[in-house]
Amino acid sequence: MHEIFSVNTLFFEILGYAMSYIEFFGVVFGLLAVWLSAKANIWSWPIGIVNVILAFFLYYQVQLYPDMFLQVFFFVTNIIGWWRWANPRKGEEDRKQQLKVSYMKKQQLWLTVFMGIVGTLIMGTLADNLHHWFPLLFSLPSAFPYADSFVMVMSIITTFFMIQKKIECWIIWIAVDIVATCLYYMKGVKFYSMEYFIFTIIAAFGLWHWVREHKSYSIQQQNP
Repeated sequence: MHEIFSVNTLFFEILGYAMSYIEFFGVVFGLLAVWLSAKANIWSWPIGIVNVILAFFLYYQVQLYPDMFLQVFFFVTNIIGWWRWANPRKGEEDRKQQLKVSYMKKQQLWLTVFMGIVGTLIMGTLADNLHHWFPLLFSLPSAFPYADSFVMVMSIITTFFMIQKKIECWIIWIAVDIVATCLYYMKGVKFYSMEYFIFTIIAAFGLWHWVREHKSYSIQQQNP
């Protein structure tokens, strides 16, 4: 069974690219989870749990350690997000009795930028030294520690905003997905790179859909 979780176990080959089981199914579940998020569908959370488990094992094997640690965070927040969307407070309900989408405050935006810069610098420095501090666990140096840390830090920050259904989370996801697309391509996990390119397109759709959803609330109030 452990061989299925190896990036070296061939599932199929396409255009000369060797596809492993873990990369293929990780991408499939990831795309489905993000598409459902863009549609504000609550099933995005349980499907996302499957995705992060597969991603955890893949990232460890390709030395993207910040991304590996990120999956632990995602596992927990998928559970929290699932509960939050299904249990809105009074006045937060949409027509499906789930959490409404809303905009962030300006102070939150500035704090996000500040935390993103500081967090990336701190995590990048830590990732760059993991193979020195814990050589038994990390025998190889972290690949692209600062770019990888940007993906990790901003993904953590914007996940909290997604849990709260803040529209601006999709703008941050677009930036993260563009960096991740380039990062994974350079590291050789090209199917994951393609996945994040598609994520960028889905994030743009999610931004459009959530803005449209927010506008529909005022229409509903005018026409109860």
